[in-house]
Amino acid sequence: MNPLSLHARPSRRPALAMLLATLLAGCAAGPDYQAPAPLADNALPHPAPAVQNSASKTAFGTAQAWRADMDLEAPWWQQLGSPGLDTLIAEALKASPTLAAAQAQLRQAEELQAAQEGTNQLPRADLGAGSARQHISPSAQGLPGDGRTFSLHSASVSVQYQLDVSGGNRRALQALAARTDYRRYQLAGARLDLAARIASTAITQARITAQAEALEAIASNQAAQTDIAQERLRLGQAMPADVQALQAALEQTHASALLLRKQALQSAHLLALLAGRTPGAEPPPAFTLQDFTLPAALPQVLPSELVRHRPDIQAAEALVRVASAEHGVAVARLYPQVRLSASLGSQALTTGALFGGGSAVWGLIAQLTQPLFDPALPAQQRAALAGLDAAAAQYQGVVLDALRNVADALRATETDAQVLATLERADAAAQASLQTTQQQLALGAASHLQWLVAQQQALQLRSSLVVAQAQRLADSAALFQAVGAG
Repeated sequence: MNPLSLHARPSRRPALAMLLATLLAGCAAGPDYQAPAPLADNALPHPAPAVQNSASKTAFGTAQAWRADMDLEAPWWQQLGSPGLDTLIAEALKASPTLAAAQAQLRQAEELQAAQEGTNQLPRADLGAGSARQHISPSAQGLPGDGRTFSLHSASVSVQYQLDVSGGNRRALQALAARTDYRRYQLAGARLDLAARIASTAITQARITAQAEALEAIASNQAAQTDIAQERLRLGQAMPADVQALQAALEQTHASALLLRKQALQSAHLLALLAGRTPGAEPPPAFTLQDFTLPAALPQVLPSELVRHRPDIQAAEALVRVASAEHGVAVARLYPQVRLSASLGSQALTTGALFGGGSAVWGLIAQLTQPLFDPALPAQQRAALAGLDAAAAQYQGVVLDALRNVADALRATETDAQVLATLERADAAAQASLQTTQQQLALGAASHLQWLVAQQQALQLRSSLVVAQAQRLADSAALFQAVGAG
């Protein structure tokens, strides 16, 4: 198009201003983003607030109440009652390389959004300067005379701005803002996962240590039984196979205890890694079950509230917003594009005269471009729409998986309470049987071997009880993580 003169006739200025205002007020292309419908409150089975799970008299056996008014923003791991765990998680939240990477990705997304905002709201200005050596020959134009060689210096300022007539720039900015939200929710999810993983690993380490101690006690009992069997073999009251069977069981118990000790060391290495330490650095504290307290209350979160607390759901919705905005960008490419540019500069034969006596040069250009035939544009629009459908389906999958996760955690907490109560009764019966056998041993009505067998059964039940206690503690922590607390 031809450049538009700045000295337009006054009668055209109101019309030009009205046209520019109309273009600037253009609607954004594509449909506006529609948030997913809220989940129904019956989409997730949940006990009433007044209901409590089963209780037993053993450690970690107290009943837990369901509360709908819990502060889910507070650090839930503090309810486990372990100062060592609180310190380790606080250290990890500051030193974790995973969180550092997520924070850097968030800053990157914020800067890209800021760059796009500047491009949309402000024109681009460039400063240019140049110097050229030219030769003009009059004979090239059919004129007589000698040629002339001279230098031409120039300096100019140019301004360019693209009007967002179809709203494509606004849609692109919405996509970048949604990507920034996605990175922000990813960071929140990484924080939550890190805290939950540290808590789970610490509880696992405590369980493994307790199991190893129980197995070592069982091994001591088996060693005593083996000694008795060897003495009976010497006296001719037992068969060699009896001694060999006891010896094999003893060695197997020793091997199992050694494997548990190895797993406890691996848990310590993992805790050091999660806290941002090297395995050879100062090891984190060794956790035992006595370091923890069972939370007295568990969160009751409705499905409609779940989407506001779980970072993975919020991140999935942010990706839907990204896809919706990118669909709008693809639609905007089908509409006219308007670009305005202006330049003001000076030309002179010497640099000294460039800003004093040089010749002023200016220009104003308005350019309108309307795609007539581009086979890629419809395909790009369909591809963007397919991306929107994929993001919406992925969001639905994340929500369903979150509901399953919470439902599993809810059922696990109740089942753990029932299992613990059952094992508590079994442990009480085993301890009573052991006491009876011990009394019979004192009266001569039972042998020392019978007492050792009863003791081994009691120790095995106590080991199962320890596992159930740790599992209830771990599943209570998992429920806090499942609802997005912290």
